[in-house]
Amino acid sequence: MKKYRYAKIREIVQDQIIETQEELAQALEREGIAVTQATISRDIKEMMLVKVPYRSGHYRYALSSEEPMLLAKNRLIDIFAHTIVKIECSGNIVVIHTTPGSANAVAFALDNLNLPHIIGTLAGDDTILLVVEEGYSAVDIKTEIYQIFHED
Repeated sequence: MKKYRYAKIREIVQDQIIETQEELAQALEREGIAVTQATISRDIKEMMLVKVPYRSGHYRYALSSEEPMLLAKNRLIDIFAHTIVKIECSGNIVVIHTTPGSANAVAFALDNLNLPHIIGTLAGDDTILLVVEEGYSAVDIKTEIYQIFHED
């Protein structure tokens, strides 16, 4: 239910002018989602919603520019837990082996993390090729990916 509520909140703040927590709760209610003020407050904090000016003296809720990175990182951690078979390095290349059919989802999550020093990713069915910027270690990138996977 939480993921569904978050998706609805994202949709609401992108499509409507929402100035207060009460207005957000009412918009959710119209979508058939009953919430308390405490839940709205917590959701706003967890989703990193921000108030932005939209007309003279008025502010509305909006998605933070950091939210996609956070969502991608959380998604990557979840994907890693279920799909990564092994990670290997050679020169400035990192090769990630996944379960069949999972490489594109992992590559998408990696791309959205915007990790420094990764020039690009290429995904097949069960293998991802990461090209590391010249002068940087593929082993360091592999370690960074493992660190992301083990965050909790």
